[in-house]
Amino acid sequence: MLDLDILGRAEAAVRDGRIGHIGFSFHDDFEAFKEIVDGYDSWTMCLIQHNYMDIENQAGTKGLQYAASKGLAVAIMEPLLGGNLARPVDPVREIFDELRGQRTQADLALQWLWDQPEVSVVLSGMSSMEQVVENVRSASESGIGSLSPAEQQLIDRVREKFNERAAISCTRCGYCVPCPNEVDIPAMLELYNEGVIYDDWTAPRFKYMRTPGKAEACDQCGECEEKCPQGLPISEWMPKVHEILTPQK
Repeated sequence: MLDLDILGRAEAAVRDGRIGHIGFSFHDDFEAFKEIVDGYDSWTMCLIQHNYMDIENQAGTKGLQYAASKGLAVAIMEPLLGGNLARPVDPVREIFDELRGQRTQADLALQWLWDQPEVSVVLSGMSSMEQVVENVRSASESGIGSLSPAEQQLIDRVREKFNERAAISCTRCGYCVPCPNEVDIPAMLELYNEGVIYDDWTAPRFKYMRTPGKAEACDQCGECEEKCPQGLPISEWMPKVHEILTPQK
């Protein structure tokens, strides 16, 4: 981007009226996010993935707050995590039942975002007129500080219950990499856990086919297991991960 002077070309497009502002969309970790935010003085906005399950994933809540502190408007994508937060699994649904119909699961997830002053706008995919109506109603009732302490605590419990479903207790510390076969071990385990947690393998399989360092390259050398603080049997997991994340024909 810098070598090709993309930002200079974007600034020229602003000057001649082809575009109004310069922003960026982001999918990486917080350190990369901070580097991009700090690397250019004329960002107007950024687009990040954020929801109550992704508070430490990608830019995370820390990135949201950092961008806002630098004067950037922050747009949110994946507020319902591909719909997974609107159709939670049974153990999580039991917690939502305590709301007694006062809010839908989708409404609570959206309100959690609008409750934060750093959020400028939330982008939510809708596939029916019913969802459009529900989201408009939810937005019209939103506001900073609109969630009650009880609702905030309920979301914390939902997050904890989701995370309890993870099949592999990987903390993404990264001590297991680099792998001699270039397997991205933390990413592979995270994709597998994502499918288990939300009982939906569609997104993990889609991501797996587009992620470098696939589990299939593992030759069970065991080097990663010697370095894993959790003592995970990584060599045993990799074939399972590849088998289930390979899209079914």
